[in-house]
Amino acid sequence: MTSVGQHLRDTWAETLDSAVLCVMSRADVQRLLLSDPRIAARIAQYLGERLAGMEQRLSDAMLRPVPARVASALATMAGEQQPAVVRLTHEQLADLVGTARETTTKVLGDLQDRRLIILKRGKIVIPDAEKLAKLAEDKSGLEGIRTR
Repeated sequence: MTSVGQHLRDTWAETLDSAVLCVMSRADVQRLLLSDPRIAARIAQYLGERLAGMEQRLSDAMLRPVPARVASALATMAGEQQPAVVRLTHEQLADLVGTARETTTKVLGDLQDRRLIILKRGKIVIPDAEKLAKLAEDKSGLEGIRTR
């Protein structure tokens, strides 16, 4: 990661599913990038997408109300799947959208009351991610959702 300007101190990752980890030295990464321009282009594309995603999350955290952030995050994680299952706890989702777990739990309860999500232990079922995404964009549709 240091080859592309990323810093790894105090960084960790956790997978929700089984995963394979490949550790490469800086020299290995540089050799790989120089050996095939397609690999370098793919990594540049990935880093650009990550940057755009981080910019979106930052603007969401600063400018959007909590219900819109929660709905948007769930819709994004659901992607194209219909129905989708997002395997996150309330606390993990709260950390992701930058709010307290209690606030996130209240928002999720209201979204469930509106039949936009189904809460299960350790996972959130999203029957229609497109509907949830539209609701996140239409702030008037989120009025009345309790956050306190």
